[in-house]
Amino acid sequence: MTKNITSDDRPTFTDEEALAFHALPKPGKLEINPTKPMATQRDLSLAYSPGVAVPVRAIAENPDAAFDYTSRGNLVAVISNGTAILGLGNLGALAAKPVMEGKAVLFKRFADVDAIDLEVDTDDVEKFVGAVRYLGPSFGGINLEDIKSPDCFIIEQRLRELMDIPVFHDDQHGTAIIVAAGLINAASITGRKVGEMKVVLNGPGAAGIATLELIKAMGVSPANCIAVDKTGVLYQGRTDLNQWQSAHAVKTDKRTLAEALVGADVLIGVSAKGAVTQDMIKTMAKAPIIFAMANPDPEITPEDVKAVRPDAIVATGRSDYPNQVNNVLGFPYIFRGALDVRARTINEAMKVAAAEALAALAREDVPDEVAAAYRGSRPVYGPDYIIPVPFDPRLISRVSRAVAEAAIKTGVARKVIADLDAYENHLSARLDPAATLFQTITAAVRAKPKRVVFAEGEDEAVIRAAFAFQNSGLGKALLVGRADVVRRGFAHIGLDENALEIRVPLSSQEATPYIERLYKRIQRRGALYRDAVRMVTNDRNIYAASMLAAGDADAMVTGVTRNYATALNDVRTVIDPSHGVTPIGMQLVFARGRIVLVADTSITELPDSQQLADIAMRAAATARKLGLTPRVALLASSTFGFPRSERSERIIEAVHILDQRQVDFEYDGEMAPDVALNPEKLDLYPFARLTDTANVLIMPALHSAQISTKLLQQLGGVNVMGPLLVGLEKSVQITPLGAKMSEIYNSAIVAAYDIND
Repeated sequence: MTKNITSDDRPTFTDEEALAFHALPKPGKLEINPTKPMATQRDLSLAYSPGVAVPVRAIAENPDAAFDYTSRGNLVAVISNGTAILGLGNLGALAAKPVMEGKAVLFKRFADVDAIDLEVDTDDVEKFVGAVRYLGPSFGGINLEDIKSPDCFIIEQRLRELMDIPVFHDDQHGTAIIVAAGLINAASITGRKVGEMKVVLNGPGAAGIATLELIKAMGVSPANCIAVDKTGVLYQGRTDLNQWQSAHAVKTDKRTLAEALVGADVLIGVSAKGAVTQDMIKTMAKAPIIFAMANPDPEITPEDVKAVRPDAIVATGRSDYPNQVNNVLGFPYIFRGALDVRARTINEAMKVAAAEALAALAREDVPDEVAAAYRGSRPVYGPDYIIPVPFDPRLISRVSRAVAEAAIKTGVARKVIADLDAYENHLSARLDPAATLFQTITAAVRAKPKRVVFAEGEDEAVIRAAFAFQNSGLGKALLVGRADVVRRGFAHIGLDENALEIRVPLSSQEATPYIERLYKRIQRRGALYRDAVRMVTNDRNIYAASMLAAGDADAMVTGVTRNYATALNDVRTVIDPSHGVTPIGMQLVFARGRIVLVADTSITELPDSQQLADIAMRAAATARKLGLTPRVALLASSTFGFPRSERSERIIEAVHILDQRQVDFEYDGEMAPDVALNPEKLDLYPFARLTDTANVLIMPALHSAQISTKLLQQLGGVNVMGPLLVGLEKSVQITPLGAKMSEIYNSAIVAAYDIND
């Protein structure tokens, strides 16, 4: 039977799904693409011989020129020997490769830092140091990962001494920086002075010791810090401590964690599940501050803390609780700032700057992108919001700027950025909008989970997607199908027979309200009651749509086993368009750092001018729902009358209709797509109404929409999602025929988010 991999706040999936994700369509999670054209002999001559000799000579004369003529300035090596992989232990260098690739992906996703993983096959500290130190010319920074303690301390210290680029062990310092940020705000909220706080740290390993060092650098008195390991308190006189633990031993008569916590202001836990009890928490000072960060289960749950100390501020490492201590808040942006000033190291001042920037960000009003993720519950600085959330788009600009500025001030930067405000604006443009958008949508659904009915519940890909949806904390999945067939699917995948709720479309009392409602809709279309019975009990789309119409589900997903038009026709038999306007299909195109919405791509074959105006308004509303400021271009083969075409008249008239409706978004047309999307070409028309390139494209006909989007999909280089169905009274998404599990899962998230206006 397939084992299910779970980590509480993370999605649940099977071994096969995890292996397939890493194996298909290409093995691994990384590939290398050239940044220069390689189409002609001249291109090749410039890229290699003889043209490459020119930058070679320039770098030989001035080593810093490598940052100008090679990728070194944006390249980080993620290096491990696999001696402490996640919570799995010493599994060796090769087994660490999937994790290191994953870390490289996070660097790219969150800070546009290129990273490559290197696995060093030795447990010998000196051999590891020797292998890494000579790689310095290749990279702008070194991120050490998953190296056991105390080796990690020795390795980092030695490499920092030997190399002139940043060397950063994230397991140590990443956690420390996020904890320090939260501690700054928690102290302020509870009216404490950082220098006077009494701190107890449980788990003085790599992260624990780094945290102690950083908070002491920020002003916490060393005399007020007590560290506790499995044996007990690290007190002066203990003979079994290593040199890093000995540095934090204090003079005290306390010997146990329970004794140390009496009267303590702060508990920082980086140890193990269940290490802290409610009785211990009771003895802490007023309004205690508790960071319980054992992974995946905290030392004590926030519920258990609040039961005995409702005045406590609690942070954990989990996303299903407030105040998540997540290293992704730190390392991408710290390296981004360090690389941009060509720093020789990441020093204490840069770490403190990162912590202070994170703390300051949490005290500000959150932007709409973050508020949208909470669907009406905008987070506000306070006990449940002391640390920013990972999908806050301001992280890259605020944290990276602070780190870069600290590097410049402390003299470790090779490059000085004269205009830091301009640099901050530049950073804001580096994020991947596609990933940011979908992360925001997912977070919004998780904040307000929904009941999603999957109409084709007997299909194995649908079962997998539904299971992933429910176990990701996004809501309840309801499968429509024959119970015996669905349960056979469960067994084949390795799920418990009661893993998901199954709804069977039988002619039972349960289905009677659906039948009666449908009969009222179709009785004047020549249909009999028995026709309604047959449709509800035999057609899964009709049954699922009836559930939706009756309020027994919040959203619906279908389309895997039927073509789009058939599925839509089934759904519209039960559910009406909103506002009496024909629904539309939209594709989301993610390309070269921007998002473009294309409509209508699936429903109206040749829209007239009124329909084009309706499509434009609905598409603009959808763009806003997705957190975009709509700039709508009504496309044609001509641009503002040249070359003149009779086919453009509908588009010109649609623009006049939008003028009369006095809509509240930017729009213009008719224009060719190159003008709509290319700022230089758009600038040729100073009278154009768009203030920037379009992000919503209204296609003149269905065939042109489908040809263009499918062409983009097949040529590659862009990601195309959809079509998304917009404009029904209830939230329905129709996947492409034969959709894969990931496509069905994404459609379920969009359905739960509900993009209807």
